[in-house]
Amino acid sequence: MIKHGIDQEALISKFAQASAQQGEAIRKAVTETTLKALQGRELSLANIKQVLNTVAKAASTGAAGSALPPADVETLLGKAVAGMDGALEQAVQANRKALQQMVDQGADLRETQVKKALADIEKMEDTLFAALRKAADGSQASLEGPWAEVLKATRGKGTGTGAQASATIAQLMDSAQSNLRRGRALGMKASQAMLDSYSTLVSGVLIGMSDALQQGGAAPDSSRKK
Repeated sequence: MIKHGIDQEALISKFAQASAQQGEAIRKAVTETTLKALQGRELSLANIKQVLNTVAKAASTGAAGSALPPADVETLLGKAVAGMDGALEQAVQANRKALQQMVDQGADLRETQVKKALADIEKMEDTLFAALRKAADGSQASLEGPWAEVLKATRGKGTGTGAQASATIAQLMDSAQSNLRRGRALGMKASQAMLDSYSTLVSGVLIGMSDALQQGGAAPDSSRKK
């Protein structure tokens, strides 16, 4: 079944058939699946939520069909979470790059559209956790233990998405303050068209980042040490 640009059956099959040693392959597959789905739409918070819900549900369904013991299933679910987190980190970076363009043009962070964009970035991690909880709540009884441990561990160490979001907001605030000190606040008229199509702009930035990686370019910068 294809939903939100995601081949759920293919992802379910990967989890159901994965061995305990294929965790890294699972993480990579989840990242690629999530990114591909995000690139196929405007990068709004609502669309991100749909994609994460679909991917998390498929991962959970596939893990439930695995013949692996609970400890190995927990590992696979953890890799699925890491895969979604990795994709969402790139989505946050795409937002940062797009907003930085606006700030460099003199955008005011108090502008309605900009404030909403910043608020959405802050909600990214919560959106990820909400998708994971929804998948866990809707899973079979056999996954109750593995999901509980994965959620506990992820909460405890935090996510790259959350770290990236915090760093992004701090950086943009610093850039805006620097512009004010240098008298570069130009008002929003010059950037209004960009703001009006912000989600589309961010989607284009995300596609550009992925294309650069595929062509052997530099990896996107990250605020968190891996």
